[in-house]
Amino acid sequence: MKNSNTTTFKVNEDENQFELHTKGGTAFLEFIREGEKIYLTHTETPEALRGQGIAADLVKQSLQCAKDNGLTVVPSCTFVANYVNDHQEWNEILSDGYRM
Repeated sequence: MKNSNTTTFKVNEDENQFELHTKGGTAFLEFIREGEKIYLTHTETPEALRGQGIAADLVKQSLQCAKDNGLTVVPSCTFVANYVNDHQEWNEILSDGYRM
């Protein structure tokens, strides 16, 4: 069952990370931006929030943000790579060589 907590998605440019704020804490996905490419490098979810779909929701919203901003995604994080492997609809925004 998906987490019923209210969540707020935020792009934190100062920390170079996407954030998903919930009542129980903040999950984040670190990134490095180089021109029109964005490298998604590390996903972290507070232990109390794990197993509730928070990280998957964070990745989905991060990918949508990248798409909305015309960025090409390089999934350098294992969690992100596994997510895009399971969600082929994101292949169009992946960098050449990373298309699954």
